[in-house]
Amino acid sequence: MAKLNTSAPAYPMARACPFAPPPELAKLQREAPISRVKLWDDSTPWLITRYDDVRAVLSDPRVSSDIDKPGYPHVSAGIAARPKESKVFVNMDGEEHAAQRLALVADFTVKKMEALRPWIQSQVDKLIDGMLAGPQPADLVEAFALPLPSMAICEVLGVPYEDRDFFQGIGRTIISRDSTPEQSVKAFGEGFAYLGQLIERKNAQPGDDVLSHLVVQQLQTGKLTSQQITAMAVLLLVAGHGTTASMIALGTALLLENQAQLRELRDSDDPALVSSAVEELLRYLTIVHTGRRRVALEDLEVGGQLIREGEGIVVSIDIANRDEDAISDPDRLDIHRGTRDHVAFGFGIHQCLGQSLARVELQVAFGTLFRRIPTLAAALPVDELRFQHEGEVYGVDALPVTW
Repeated sequence: MAKLNTSAPAYPMARACPFAPPPELAKLQREAPISRVKLWDDSTPWLITRYDDVRAVLSDPRVSSDIDKPGYPHVSAGIAARPKESKVFVNMDGEEHAAQRLALVADFTVKKMEALRPWIQSQVDKLIDGMLAGPQPADLVEAFALPLPSMAICEVLGVPYEDRDFFQGIGRTIISRDSTPEQSVKAFGEGFAYLGQLIERKNAQPGDDVLSHLVVQQLQTGKLTSQQITAMAVLLLVAGHGTTASMIALGTALLLENQAQLRELRDSDDPALVSSAVEELLRYLTIVHTGRRRVALEDLEVGGQLIREGEGIVVSIDIANRDEDAISDPDRLDIHRGTRDHVAFGFGIHQCLGQSLARVELQVAFGTLFRRIPTLAAALPVDELRFQHEGEVYGVDALPVTW
């Protein structure tokens, strides 16, 4: 375990610009790319900031994602208090991780997610129709950014969309660094109870959705238990709507501040440009802003720095995506850049399972919103918006818009 080091800067750090990582991260990347930082519990894990080092750590089998390992750097007290039964493949290693992830891979292929594109397009158009028929200003988060991914993950998983207020509420509690251990445990318990009952119903009468597939192929064959499938369902439901909602809202706010690039995106009918713009927004914003958390299973060297067995590691993917040694002029938004070499979805075996679904949703959302509402404008200046600094995922609470 790392010992207390009072000279280590507190992490996460404060932003100076709502659309950029904290300037202190950029300074560390230049001057001390692998250094100690101090977390909420006074532990001092290593912070990894350079792109090449980030990819190396995230693909190194000597580095563990297991939240139960001594030295694992938890994001907050509330998140550390998550009940044992909530543990799923994102926080597992080796065969345990592989077995659970493999149970889901076939349902999240690029081909299957692309097959949803017409349905997603229809939902986007309906949401925009509803927003245009309503009052101004409208909150883009409530009218568009949050409903779309909530509808999509419900469609994929087989969760009733009418229960959205419930699962969106527990999702906010689960990902907030401000949640107390009691609040976090309560939210997980409520999510477990709700999804456990849903899985029981699917066990009796399965449909054609991810949770039904898990029941038939994993639960009924004895490969996974009901508790394991319920924990996976909680993760998929919470992560499957909150992250994409944040990207839609934050990406829209950013584009409204970059009118020249917004006009190019709005006036183009080239799907390749839309895809390129989405990849650039993912890189530029990198909404997972509290780092990917790991712990060393043995002594290893990263970028010339010795990291000892049992020492925690925080992999800063947001600043890694701004590394000028890997990305030309990284602080400039360029929707033509189009690279998929960013690490916004992570890297290695724990790379985000739902990235293909997220990409389709984002492509349809950004490819439609400005074309359908060419006069879309922010109703408040950026400095009056409330950004979600307290979550594991960065975003904006509300985005008032007019047209």
